[in-house]
Amino acid sequence: MHILDFEKPIAELEGKIEELRHLGDGGDVNIADEVGRLQVKVDKLLRATYAKLTPWQKTQVARHPERPHSLDTIKALIEEFTPLAGDRCFGEDRAIVGGLGRFRGRSVMVIGNEKGSDTESRVTHNFGMAKPEGYRKARRLMEMADHFGIPVVTLIDTAGAYPGVDAEARGQAEAIARSIEAGLNLRVPFVAVVIGEGGSGGAIALAAANAVLMLEHAIYSVISPEGCASILWRTGDAAKDAAEALKLTAQDLQRLGIIDVVVPEPLGGAHRNLDLAMRNLGDALEAALKGLEGLDGGVLRARRREKFLEMGRQGLA
Repeated sequence: MHILDFEKPIAELEGKIEELRHLGDGGDVNIADEVGRLQVKVDKLLRATYAKLTPWQKTQVARHPERPHSLDTIKALIEEFTPLAGDRCFGEDRAIVGGLGRFRGRSVMVIGNEKGSDTESRVTHNFGMAKPEGYRKARRLMEMADHFGIPVVTLIDTAGAYPGVDAEARGQAEAIARSIEAGLNLRVPFVAVVIGEGGSGGAIALAAANAVLMLEHAIYSVISPEGCASILWRTGDAAKDAAEALKLTAQDLQRLGIIDVVVPEPLGGAHRNLDLAMRNLGDALEAALKGLEGLDGGVLRARRREKFLEMGRQGLA
């Protein structure tokens, strides 16, 4: 398992546990008892460490290479998933995945950023940074779901939209704006979940939803801490200060009214217990969808628009 800097004391204890488990009981020391004693220490240290994570440490957890991504979430929660590809304009962008499936008995359209889990898949999915064709695909799938009366679920995990010259030449800003517009215009239930890193317009393009959920150790911000530091402090070394100032944690954003629900993660983060993380997320997602069922399409759209207008009013106050 990849170890974060602040987890090194925990990793040392876990290493001792693994060493002991490879030994048999012998002499005056009972291996099972010693393992149990160390495991209690690990759990206590994990709980203490994760109870007081700084915004920068939460950023590291949100970016953990073993953290579940969109395809992992789809595999765990969505049955009969049928992927849909292409924007019907330029091509297929694998940084955004999407398709139809069934979530706990109901049909849903699922759309998400996919970062990839190893070098090859990260290159294939462009590290989750979509180009215009990715956002146009997302818009197409949202409009398809709206046409057939199917709820939309989005999974957000991206550092931001791809900043390359080719993306700008094909209308990156317009594609993001149209994706936001499509989300705001939907007449079906729309639930967004920030599962890892929610960065800039690349995130909000998929997050103009009736309900916005966020995993406990995810982050969501207008810019990355490194990007903010380079602009305001003129050095990336100030990323920790930027993370603090950006109020990018789930807890801060819930207090500010930007997100609606913080979904608890297993002790030590979602990557330590995928099954429990997915159960927690599935329960929260089901509750959010149930809360929107039966509402008229016009009401859903009006409430969604008012939700985001109110954020703007608070920002100006």
